[in-house]
Amino acid sequence: MNFFWFPIEHLPVIILVMLIAFSVHEFAHAWTAWKFGDDTAYREGRVTLNPLAHLDWIGMLFLVIAGFGWAKPVPVRRSRFRKPRLMNIVVTAAGPISNLLLAFLLLFVFYLLIALNVFDRTSSDLYHNILIFMNYWLNINLALLLFNLIPVPPLDGYRIVEEFLPLRTRMIIQENSQWIMFGFLIVVFIPPLRDATIGRLMQLKSPILEGMQWLLGLVF
Repeated sequence: MNFFWFPIEHLPVIILVMLIAFSVHEFAHAWTAWKFGDDTAYREGRVTLNPLAHLDWIGMLFLVIAGFGWAKPVPVRRSRFRKPRLMNIVVTAAGPISNLLLAFLLLFVFYLLIALNVFDRTSSDLYHNILIFMNYWLNINLALLLFNLIPVPPLDGYRIVEEFLPLRTRMIIQENSQWIMFGFLIVVFIPPLRDATIGRLMQLKSPILEGMQWLLGLVF
């Protein structure tokens, strides 16, 4: 039985992709907050693409073993924004959007290389490895996009929805956040519950990928 969520022979590629995807995601939060007037993350050294600034080793281990993980959350003080609600939504959305852009960027480069006939001079083994890398790059970045949009604290999706909730509702959720997170972890780690909820959400990766391919098909 494989101890890891992914094939062990692919772990180097998977870890590389995860480090990039997590780092860009957290950098997007930190950089956007900094540009909007909150230098909290900047002063903590989070406006960087250095993975060591964002890496949570336990979260990384969980992702490799269980297919579910996290990085260090970026500290944001929305009170420092000129328009706290709007700018906090943008700062929060910047993370998932960055993963969408990463997926689109690699797909764009792949289509460009095909148009330039670069792969005609590539060995079958190298082309196979490129496809493996692309597969993980697209799947991990799109998974981070969708997973972070789940409206459960402390995920990005909740931080966006929170801006539209009444104060009393936010306080109730905050008081029960530990129980909510515990219930969420149960859903994540029990396969039938996971398949019926998060698994269905992850099925949206296919139409998103198809949409990007359609758009690139218009260009190439």
